[in-house]
Amino acid sequence: MMAAALVLTSLIAPSAALATGLADFPVQRPSSHVIDSADVLSRAASGDVNQRLEQFSELGVDARLVTLRRLDYGVSLETLGEELLQQWQDEASRDGLLLLLIEAQNNSAAVVASPALLEQLPSTLLSSTAISTMGLPLREGSRYRQASLDALSRLEVVLNGGEDPGPPQLVERMPVETNIPTKEETESSNAFLWVVVLLVVGTLVPMITWWVFSR
Repeated sequence: MMAAALVLTSLIAPSAALATGLADFPVQRPSSHVIDSADVLSRAASGDVNQRLEQFSELGVDARLVTLRRLDYGVSLETLGEELLQQWQDEASRDGLLLLLIEAQNNSAAVVASPALLEQLPSTLLSSTAISTMGLPLREGSRYRQASLDALSRLEVVLNGGEDPGPPQLVERMPVETNIPTKEETESSNAFLWVVVLLVVGTLVPMITWWVFSR
């Protein structure tokens, strides 16, 4: 029994260690704009995203990206984001806090903002950005860099006073027209030709045979 309990504990412990909650993040706001806890960004990708996040300071926004492997049981990604907002809110800073969160296990995303930004970035926009703008590249192949940059580009337009460009449009792939017959069309055409040949042979052979013997 003791051995079985030890084996069970060894299987559960690593899985639980991968789960991420509020306690796994620093109490103070980190200096880095990219907190890649899931280690899903290459050095180049992290640099690109970090540069875009830093540009938001010109708009009075402290933008951060947080990635994690798996959430603690019973905690939603948006809830974790709200908790991080409260924990990292700096009363001395005039910049509003904007957090983009990505969970690698389910390729899900959330975008949350401090109350000071909600007038410019309403909750409906933040939700659409997470589900559609970030969700599409995440579902199409775990493109974490692209998901982050697309979300930042959309939010930047709105923060600059522009109209929300909306989520990316799904392009319907139409079949390319061609004059080359398909395999099915070729097989169908050949079958019809054989039927015609057999009918002609079946009609002419008896007639020729009758004509020869009737002479």
